[in-house]
Amino acid sequence: MKAEPEVLRINDREVTITNPGKVFFDEAGVTKLDLVRYYLAVADGALRGIRDRPMALKRFVNGAAAEAFFQKRAPDNRPDWLRVATLSFPSGRTADEIVVDDAAGLAWIVNLGCIDLNPHPVRADDMDHPDELRVDLDPVPGIEWAQIRDVAMVAKEALDAVGLVGWPKTSGSRGIHINIRIERHWTYPEVRRAALALARDVERRAPTIATSRWWKEERHGVFLDYNQNAKDRTVASAYSVRPLPDARVSTPLTWEELPTCEAEAFTVHTVPARFAAIGDPGAGIDDAAGSLEALLELTRRDEAEGLGDAPWPPNYRKQEGEPPRVQPSRQRRAAAEYDSPEAEAQREKSRAAMERRFAAAQAAGAAGAAAI
Repeated sequence: MKAEPEVLRINDREVTITNPGKVFFDEAGVTKLDLVRYYLAVADGALRGIRDRPMALKRFVNGAAAEAFFQKRAPDNRPDWLRVATLSFPSGRTADEIVVDDAAGLAWIVNLGCIDLNPHPVRADDMDHPDELRVDLDPVPGIEWAQIRDVAMVAKEALDAVGLVGWPKTSGSRGIHINIRIERHWTYPEVRRAALALARDVERRAPTIATSRWWKEERHGVFLDYNQNAKDRTVASAYSVRPLPDARVSTPLTWEELPTCEAEAFTVHTVPARFAAIGDPGAGIDDAAGSLEALLELTRRDEAEGLGDAPWPPNYRKQEGEPPRVQPSRQRRAAAEYDSPEAEAQREKSRAAMERRFAAAQAAGAAGAAAI
């Protein structure tokens, strides 16, 4: 039997938490209401990463151990004080996505089963020019945490060299994220190319431990996933709880503490006390917007030396200047043959099939969401 709903008064709003005793993390003993209270305790920091941004709702309606589904369209039964922004996707579709501006909105989406927060890197008043470049350090299997920290410090050197300020945080999973506020002058493709230039620069600085190679068969060490900056990609934001058994948190860090930090130290149970004691290490991020000109100049130098674009994710249409979209070990034809009308038709067929599968997964998830 479901427990009676609990109504929370948050500032001047009321938010109803349905089934508050539902266990979301068995091992950590965290219920839905515990999760809401965690986010309220760190709301100032969590809102810094999501405020005024459209966000996809990643809903774990059956707890952290069960499969989640992404809900891109804002629920029809949302409160009238929650606003939306219309986002267009690479497929040509559009959707009204939730924009969270305050702690009440944060509690409301957590009640839907949103364990982590997944905002887009744009503000609601300008959906075409990101204000954040995201560096996602993704280790290949078997890489130790110490090596990921080492690559993060190399990334800081590369950012310093182009006059940008990076704000590190644990990903809450296996890696480290570095967010960089940027001026809103550049388009998604330009931001992605800047991220690619940065990834390649880090690889040049630390070739034995870092890679910018997209294909998994070519990777080693820690991959800098430049494609996280492609339009419609989202990354778990600061103070997001991640669906690991210990209810681990994506936690902002200072650069001074990063070399010795341990990811498992930051959980739902420990981060609120840390936040109360030291505040948010990422508090200055909005005052540190920088320019991409130096990274884009690095892109131009790479191109002059024959190092052009790198592969895009498979659900994006083939881009001008992109290399053949085929694993290097499977390439059997000349590169130009992969750009033929027939090849493009096959890619479009595969891309459309991926879109249909994703839409079906969303529909199936939404159908079961009443269980929350």
